Amino acid sequence: MKSTLILAAALAVVSVQAQAQTAPTTPAPRAAADQIATKKGPLTVQPITHGSVVFIWNGKTIYVDPYGGAAAYAGLAAPDVILITDIHGDHLDPKTLAGLSVGKALMVVPQAVADKLPAEYKAQVRILSNGQKLDTLGMSVAAIPMYNLPEAADAPHTKGRGNGYVLNLGGKNVYLSGDTEDTAEMRALKGIDVAFVCMNLPYTMDVQQAAQGVLAFKPGIVYPYHYRGQSGLSDVDGFKKTVNTANKKIDVRLRNWYPVAQ
Repeated sequence: MKSTLILAAALAVVSVQAQAQTAPTTPAPRAAADQIATKKGPLTVQPITHGSVVFIWNGKTIYVDPYGGAAAYAGLAAPDVILITDIHGDHLDPKTLAGLSVGKALMVVPQAVADKLPAEYKAQVRILSNGQKLDTLGMSVAAIPMYNLPEAADAPHTKGRGNGYVLNLGGKNVYLSGDTEDTAEMRALKGIDVAFVCMNLPYTMDVQQAAQGVLAFKPGIVYPYHYRGQSGLSDVDGFKKTVNTANKKIDVRLRNWYPVAQ
């Protein structure tokens, strides 16, 4: 009788362990996805958190700066492409990468990020420097400078270290600012259909700088993202008001990039 009870208890433990191993990861709360029409079907824009966003387009899934833990990506397809903008932990997050199915993903990164990636990813890396372009999987990826003003050797983001990106997805140009201020390169952008623009002091630019930069290059749609700073969240409502007071044609889309306190 005693051995039967022991066996039953052991089987119960194994059953609980198996259930724990197979239980799906609980998704973290996240904003609803948007869809934007392109010549090759819809572009799905899924905000994740802070500077991270997932695009689904033409059967491909693109992760930008995966950060915040694997649960933030639960329920989404594994990435075909991963774009990383900078070496800081809210952009290059090895812990989050380790929790995701990234084994088949092409990783597009600047050299500084490649130097810090775990060795297991090296074969997947394609390095782009500012000004370089890559055509892959039916899309193009161009690396755009991102840096602080005035330029200084001790700035949080020095010119040439990180990349903003412009993606061309089915004829739509999508700009990801990364960590930048309203640089000459950003202001000179042309034909941007969708832009993701940062605004968080003291690391990037303030709301007014971001608004003036956007008014200079006039994207069709702009999402304020990466707007958590040392003093809390930036005034994205003020950003929208400033932009639309000067240019009502720019579609400023406010989404909750911080559904859970970070």
